[in-house]
Amino acid sequence: MKNFRKEIITILSIVFLTTTAACQTAKSSVVETDTKITKKKKRKKKKYKLPEIDLSHWKVTLPIGKPTEIEPPEIINYATNKTLMPFMYNDSVSGALVFYAYPSNATTANTKYSRTELREQMQPGSNNINWTFKQGRELKGKLAVEDISKDSNGKYHKTIIMQIHGRLTNQQKELIGQKDNNAPPMLKIYWQNGKIRVKTKKLKSLSLTNTEILHETAWTDDEGHTFDEEVGFKKFTLEVKVSEGKMIVSLNNNEFKVYENIHMKKWGVFENYFKAGNYFQSRDKNSYAKVKYYELNITE
Repeated sequence: MKNFRKEIITILSIVFLTTTAACQTAKSSVVETDTKITKKKKRKKKKYKLPEIDLSHWKVTLPIGKPTEIEPPEIINYATNKTLMPFMYNDSVSGALVFYAYPSNATTANTKYSRTELREQMQPGSNNINWTFKQGRELKGKLAVEDISKDSNGKYHKTIIMQIHGRLTNQQKELIGQKDNNAPPMLKIYWQNGKIRVKTKKLKSLSLTNTEILHETAWTDDEGHTFDEEVGFKKFTLEVKVSEGKMIVSLNNNEFKVYENIHMKKWGVFENYFKAGNYFQSRDKNSYAKVKYYELNITE
């Protein structure tokens, strides 16, 4: 009888231990499965980034309309603005603001090219307050050309990605009898064949008076400067610093082009404003460009 009881207790013990082990194995399997699912969910979850750009002091010109311009505060809601969305939108994976442009009939005065380009406004909503070289100013951007078409010879088209544009005051406009406040662009920075090319203005004659140099016809293009580094479609940094009689353009804080001459000093008669974005330099059918800005800052 005692032996019989021992056998029953032994059998019950084995059953209990087997059941416990099975439960623990099942529990472990469930935990492991849950962990795998959680890990998969974490892997699938993407991080969204936004560009570091304050648009409260910029307006934008688009390649539609006559052309269409959108100023602060409307521009700040660009992500939900149906007019802006096809031309200026977020790449939330890389954290950039994309400017898309193509050739259209929506061009500004004195040009045949269209653009999706920002124009600095020191006073939001107004073009009448601008800065001089004497006051000094600095523009810095981190950007990349994401995509650009090629011409019939297989060469990439070019686009202007930054500018300093001159502007006549109302008094200067009246003095020379001009119908608008437009003055020449002192600085144009191009993306051209994967490199960064800088062009400025110089006087045709140094004997011109301060009134005569207010005319756009008094100025002509310099020979231009191309930086050595090939940026291609990679991210790069551009910086423009201006002060009285001087302008410095730098690429990736590694290459520098310094302008400090009589032409820069004479330029001091003009007001100025920065431009940045995608001023596309082609009229070819089906051509286009996409420029991405990750950062854009102005400092005094």
